[in-house]
Amino acid sequence: MSPVFPMLTVLSMFYYMCLRRRARTATRGEMNSRRAIESNTRALPINVEIVQYAKEVLDFSSHYGSENSMSYTMWNLAGIPNVYPSSGDFTQTAVFRTYGTWWDHCPSARLPFKRTPTSFCSQDYVELAFEEQVYPTAVHILETYHPGAVVRILACSANPYSQNPPAEVRWEILWSEAPTKVNGPQARQFTPCIKQINFPTNLIRLEVNSSLLDYYTELDAVVLHGVKEKPVLSLKTSMIDMTDIDEDEDEEKYGCGMDALNKQFSVVTLREWPTNGYFDKLPYELIQLILSHLTVPDLCRLAQTCKLLYQHCCDPLQYIHLSLQPYWARINDMSLEYLQSRCTLIQWLNLSWTGNRGAISVSGFSRFLKVCGSELVRLELSCGHFLNETCLEVITETCPNLQELNLASCDKIPPQAFNHIAKVGSLKRLILYRTKVEQTALLSILNFCSELQHLSLGSCVMIEDYDLIASMMGAKCKKLRSLDLWRCKNITESGIAELASGCQLLEELDLGWCPTLQSSTGCFANLARKLPNLQKLFLTANRSVCDTDIEELAANCTHLRQLDILD
Repeated sequence: MSPVFPMLTVLSMFYYMCLRRRARTATRGEMNSRRAIESNTRALPINVEIVQYAKEVLDFSSHYGSENSMSYTMWNLAGIPNVYPSSGDFTQTAVFRTYGTWWDHCPSARLPFKRTPTSFCSQDYVELAFEEQVYPTAVHILETYHPGAVVRILACSANPYSQNPPAEVRWEILWSEAPTKVNGPQARQFTPCIKQINFPTNLIRLEVNSSLLDYYTELDAVVLHGVKEKPVLSLKTSMIDMTDIDEDEDEEKYGCGMDALNKQFSVVTLREWPTNGYFDKLPYELIQLILSHLTVPDLCRLAQTCKLLYQHCCDPLQYIHLSLQPYWARINDMSLEYLQSRCTLIQWLNLSWTGNRGAISVSGFSRFLKVCGSELVRLELSCGHFLNETCLEVITETCPNLQELNLASCDKIPPQAFNHIAKVGSLKRLILYRTKVEQTALLSILNFCSELQHLSLGSCVMIEDYDLIASMMGAKCKKLRSLDLWRCKNITESGIAELASGCQLLEELDLGWCPTLQSSTGCFANLARKLPNLQKLFLTANRSVCDTDIEELAANCTHLRQLDILD
């Protein structure tokens, strides 16, 4: 009987190698994942599978539609399909605000943060709640137009319908992949092979990257398949895909599997070794330059090797620019506390997407800024739902050098809180997309922040009189270079005339979906004559644009690169 077990081992390895060969040669349509063998581990049928559509859209970073309607909004992802299996442009679908790369080649484009891991490519997200918690066995995404934007699917341990807040909120990556180009805009059901997780979930998050798309992607519905009892893994699960180990380690390192991140931030006791590999022979500045290419988790790991490298890895000069957005799922008060001593010289800080569901408290955020805010020039806080009036007050009090503030989709901040921003007179960039800023606060900001160069007021629905706002911009914001007035409902030719007369340095202007502007008043021709530096002009969904407007733009705006007159 002794040869039996070796024979079984050989047969198992042969079977495994055949499967790996199929995984390497299969197309995405056949296997739906580069990690097909590991991810294709299905549960044995020990209980009944539950199939459910999203009950509710909990959160999202952007959408093409208006805050006061359902057309092209993320809220269309709740419930059964409206369009699928039909293909085409339908208002009943969910559409994100941007696509392609041309948003990164306009005057308002922001410089990227260094040290962003290559595995993090998400640009937008949407979070969906389902009725019942299940162990996921499949996720179907019904894409009806220009598919291929989804790059990551995550599951959360927290139940959004539970009355008791969880002791710990855990996110797990079910599937991820780099952006890929999909041939054709036709509808499809995207069903990637997902990883099994050890907790039930009814909260699914989709992250997208639309940079390779030729047009806006449109999503119709999301279907979650799962079982109530924890699945028993099939035999294939025990097989290890050696070629995929590096990829999976990267996901754990940069994604949601960063359980040890806070421990890495913390001070460790290092054993004294007789040699440190001759690193002490190198100039201090050279070691600093080498370490500047490491990501934050790698920097924290390296700090645990020896005292010399610990000193280098904790040097505040390594944290002049710090983006924690790629690690949003694991950043909390403890993370910020550990980073305080290293961030005393920080100038750029990205906390976008972080801190939600109680991960970062108002007090934790305030303590961090009081220690680290004095040199801050740029602060990214988009989708930071922990922010309140106290946070904005702390920002204005502790960040005297602040020039850029991003509060996009921070829709939980109360209207009166925005008055504090007027205290930051050095502001050059302010992003208030999808916030509840009101007219009084905005007028105060424009009056005292005369250095503004870039201002985003897209989808700010609580402003009553955009003509008054435009008039104030023309009078006070002479240095304005880019202005986003996407979906402002009440600006007229009067406001546009005041704006064009006072802000003649404008290079970018978004007037998409502004229904009160009519070409017959001469407002667009006047813009063309008054703003010769325009490089980007959006007049989306304005059916009054005529040949005369185009001729004026061609004659006067010789630097124009991006023109949207799609109706």
